[in-house]
Amino acid sequence: MIEDFSEHIQSIIKSLPETPGVYQYYDKENALLYVGKAKSLKKRVSSYFTKEHDNARLRLLVKKISDIKTVKVNTELDALLLENNLIKNLKPRYNVNLRDDKTYPWIIIKNERFPRIFYTRKQIKDGSEYFGPYPSVLVMHALLDLIKQLFPLRTCSYDLSEQNIAKKKFRVCLDYHIGKCKGPCEGKQSFEEYDNNMKQIRKIIKGDFAFALKDLKAEMQTFSDNLEFEKAEELKQKIDLLEKYQGKSTIVHPSVTDTDVFAAIHEESISYVSYFKIYNGAIVQAQILELKKQLDETPEEMLVFAINEIRQRFNSKSKEIIVAEEPEFKFPDTKYYVPKIGDKKHLLDLCLKNALSHKREREKQIALTDPERHTTRIMQQMMKDLHLKEEPRRIEGFDNSNIQGNFAVSAMPVFIDGKPAKKEYRHFNVKTVEGPDDFATMEEVIYRRYSRVLEEGLPLPQLIVIDGGKGQLGAAVNSLQKLGLYGKIPVIGIAKRLEEIYFPGDSIPLYLDKRSETLRVIQHIRDEAHRFGITHHRSKRSRETIKTELSLIKGISEVTALKLLNEFKSVKQIKETSLEELAAVIGPAKAQLVWDFYHN
Repeated sequence: MIEDFSEHIQSIIKSLPETPGVYQYYDKENALLYVGKAKSLKKRVSSYFTKEHDNARLRLLVKKISDIKTVKVNTELDALLLENNLIKNLKPRYNVNLRDDKTYPWIIIKNERFPRIFYTRKQIKDGSEYFGPYPSVLVMHALLDLIKQLFPLRTCSYDLSEQNIAKKKFRVCLDYHIGKCKGPCEGKQSFEEYDNNMKQIRKIIKGDFAFALKDLKAEMQTFSDNLEFEKAEELKQKIDLLEKYQGKSTIVHPSVTDTDVFAAIHEESISYVSYFKIYNGAIVQAQILELKKQLDETPEEMLVFAINEIRQRFNSKSKEIIVAEEPEFKFPDTKYYVPKIGDKKHLLDLCLKNALSHKREREKQIALTDPERHTTRIMQQMMKDLHLKEEPRRIEGFDNSNIQGNFAVSAMPVFIDGKPAKKEYRHFNVKTVEGPDDFATMEEVIYRRYSRVLEEGLPLPQLIVIDGGKGQLGAAVNSLQKLGLYGKIPVIGIAKRLEEIYFPGDSIPLYLDKRSETLRVIQHIRDEAHRFGITHHRSKRSRETIKTELSLIKGISEVTALKLLNEFKSVKQIKETSLEELAAVIGPAKAQLVWDFYHN
């Protein structure tokens, strides 16, 4: 409660205004701990000191706070922008960590007469135009190469003023002689022609291929009409090159113009936010942002933080933002759009797929470089998703197999740290159940398994997975209650049809995300139980078939019977096989015994 904190903290909280702003927490050494934004400073800051916090890191932060400083602003957007800048510059210990906070390259059109174009990682406020940033250096270089192929541009740093060119201060260099520059330094290319090329280049950099192509085609037609066929052919080659490059872009519908698309995947401790920039029906920029959570930030807070960061980074002025769920926070002069069908929904799905692909790549890297961390993350996620009290390091699954109650068996795969431990697998031949009674079979097998575990002092699992719905789960619970284990071992059921997860005593199932790692582990256990059970069931059925018929033939061993079944597939086929064919497999003496048994 607030009374547990110092008078200094209490007095600050009581005097806070109900206005938007940014708050900063400091420890007793005056080191900055955390920076946050608020729609209402009083409500937001007070919540830290008046609530019980589940998050251990958050409890530790609150315990360390010795001073609070605030900055009042006019709007919630101002608070978001200020918070973002302070986090970047001051890097507080407890704030969201941008995992990819590095310098990306930009394409610059230099502020000079006959501008040069090149890439840079630093922005200088000298009036030059900057385009980007480009997360992929390869994409940026491909675009620069395309521009240089389309338009010969100067690379020298001469001051090409009218006076200097008129005084013939400069001479053309090698670039002019090999066709990479048209020699504006000696007045061989007019300023008007160079400036027209720059207008086309700006459109291409912005992804506006349609207008650039339209202008080039119109100019080519003009040259053709004036019988300047060489110039027309030169432009045609540029048009072909531009169309070829455009074909490599991911084309959407032309109606989707100047739009930002954001899709996010939120994990326990990290969020992956994917971004597409759409311009004139094409994806012209893409980015993945990893945000490492520090406290108890909500998925919406992480998404808004990412949207603001990326829009600032790319200097986006798009009026439309496509998202899967509309955040409460509003950016000025911007509208959220949550598509359900059509091209925009396809874009959102593609953006989410991009985030998912990146997430899986990261997980594979972690699994290779730090397998224990990878396992712990999965265990923590399963513990959260299934409301467990401890990590399910050992999981035992159960599935039954029979044909109309005959040859009934049950299989028990074991997973340790989320992976199959095949040496621990067990199978059970059902002893007490007559006929096809799946519930009674499950009750018998669970009782036999865990009575033996108790008798022999074997390790108990942290989770039992039953292949089946409420009925099979209820049967398992009955046996656990008889053994005094109900409540000590969590048990769940998974129904095949819709992959519902059932909990004892709860009639409403849990539906996990189809991409969930928790669901993948449970499905793997269920599939292993099914596979292992079917294999044992077939083996038992074959042995029973041999026992009931072939093993009754005096002089025919089980090995010989199996050899016959492997060759002829069934007892019926063996009965119909000629003496000569039988002899070819098991020899004439034994073949005669089999033949006589079925034919005399």
